Amino acid sequence: MAVAQEVVSPMAGPVDRVGLAVDVVRRMAHVTSALRHRQGAAFAELGLTPAAARALHELDPDRPLPARDLAERLSCDRSNVTALVDKLEQAGLVERRTAPADRRQKTLVVTDAGRVMRGRVTEVLSDSRLLDGLTDREVATLRDLVWRVSDGGCPEPCGPE
Repeated sequence: MAVAQEVVSPMAGPVDRVGLAVDVVRRMAHVTSALRHRQGAAFAELGLTPAAARALHELDPDRPLPARDLAERLSCDRSNVTALVDKLEQAGLVERRTAPADRRQKTLVVTDAGRVMRGRVTEVLSDSRLLDGLTDREVATLRDLVWRVSDGGCPEPCGPE
């Protein structure tokens, strides 16, 4: 059982460590929700679902990828990837092609239109308007703190992309 430790908060004076941690986690969940909402709306404007946008983002335009590898990257079932790829293919963003090394295998190739859309998806994922109220120093501190927290909970290292 955690023992409550008193911590001095610059915003609210003394608080206990457990209460402070609960507030931080709650606020992190709120930020995550706000990011998902903004991204979802932006993806909808592009004609994509969040899942399709993430799938397109995971594909390297210069390296065709088998659907099973995309499923692994997305940590989802291959049948779900099939539906995502169907949508991306219908939109003209991805093509299924026979792999040169193994004609039994199909790979996913990002089309020229897919490259353009992938760039837009990357812009949406990089939108940092939520941080506009922070100084450069505060953004750097937040990055360092989030890095420490995320690496503590990730199954694999969460290094820079």
